[in-house]
Amino acid sequence: MADVNRGDRPLSPHLQVYRPQLTSITSILTRLTGNALIVAVFLIIWWLLAAATGPEYFALADSVLTSWFGDLVLTLSLWAIWYHYLAGLRHLYYDAGKGLDIPTSEILGWVCIGGSVVLTVITLIII
Repeated sequence: MADVNRGDRPLSPHLQVYRPQLTSITSILTRLTGNALIVAVFLIIWWLLAAATGPEYFALADSVLTSWFGDLVLTLSLWAIWYHYLAGLRHLYYDAGKGLDIPTSEILGWVCIGGSVVLTVITLIII
């Protein structure tokens, strides 16, 4: 017999029951940074193709890339590169069968987040 109260129950109760954990947030950030880097690569490729096309088109692409929007995108891309790199190292550590307990994985998550910010600032100072 069909359940008549089916409409009253949530379809995905896990979203209301479980609080976000650092490990799940860092996993989502890894996926987001990977996809955001694709967008940044397309922006840089557009700039390079504009340089090969002609001076007028390059002036347009260069004005976009050197504007506040371009600076923001490139700075966030730099952070995404560092975060993605550190998250990859963390997963290599996990693949070795180490750091899989909850306290260590949370520490490694904070290291990925904090380390990526620190490395981004250091890179911006050096460059």
